Amino acid sequence: MEMDSVAARGLVLLGCGKMGSAMLAGWLQGGLPGGSVWVIDPCPSEWLTLQGVHLNEPLPESPAIVLVAVKPQMMGAALPVLAAMGGGGTLFVSVAAGTSIATYEEILGSDTPIVRAMPNTPAAIGRGITALIGNRVATVADVDLADDLLSAVGQTVRLQDEAQMDAVTGVSGSGPAYVFHLIEALAAAGQAQGLAPELSMQLAKATVAGAGALAEAANEDPGQLRRNVTSPNGTTQAALEVLMDETSGFPGLLKRAVKAATERSKELSRG
Repeated sequence: MEMDSVAARGLVLLGCGKMGSAMLAGWLQGGLPGGSVWVIDPCPSEWLTLQGVHLNEPLPESPAIVLVAVKPQMMGAALPVLAAMGGGGTLFVSVAAGTSIATYEEILGSDTPIVRAMPNTPAAIGRGITALIGNRVATVADVDLADDLLSAVGQTVRLQDEAQMDAVTGVSGSGPAYVFHLIEALAAAGQAQGLAPELSMQLAKATVAGAGALAEAANEDPGQLRRNVTSPNGTTQAALEVLMDETSGFPGLLKRAVKAATERSKELSRG
């Protein structure tokens, strides 16, 4: 099923908050006609009303794709409306956190092709990374199509097992918040050393953003990049001796943080 088939049969977007809007913007920029998209959202943004999509209108009977982008707490109310589209003719792609493939299969039928995906918030500026996996009836073409759609908002990776989704949540799904807090803490530490708040925050934001961009662009791995800027007995080494302590530094701290997020993801998935 290619994108021209999607345009012909229609794409339904259930939920159009920040994530849904980012994906929709990417698809429209990629050439998908607005008239081929049906959006169901109880509180549409002004931007959404200007995109030429079918907004809160009756849905086509058998669209090519239904993409579920509602918040987890809205899932129970949303999916029964779409249950009639289950059964094989429509591919369901979910970017809703914490909702397992089994949950979708209970509502839509086990013969419904389903791809579960976990994007993250940098998708809002096209810099996200999304992990995805299909159920047993999703074909290679189904997963390829989901991959194409999700590539509109950044990189994609494919998982071997749905159980990996909890750890992905702990690393990349929740991970942007860890980096935002790193920026907060770095700026506060600069203030503690006498910098003005605005200056310290500007330095912290630019440093984290620039280092991330360099890590992606460079041929060396992050460990080598770290060594490149660490002069013997210099300022960076002094700081790294604190940060790289196995117990009190980043290694132990982030292991505990990612484990906590992973365990919570497992709990939420079990309902």
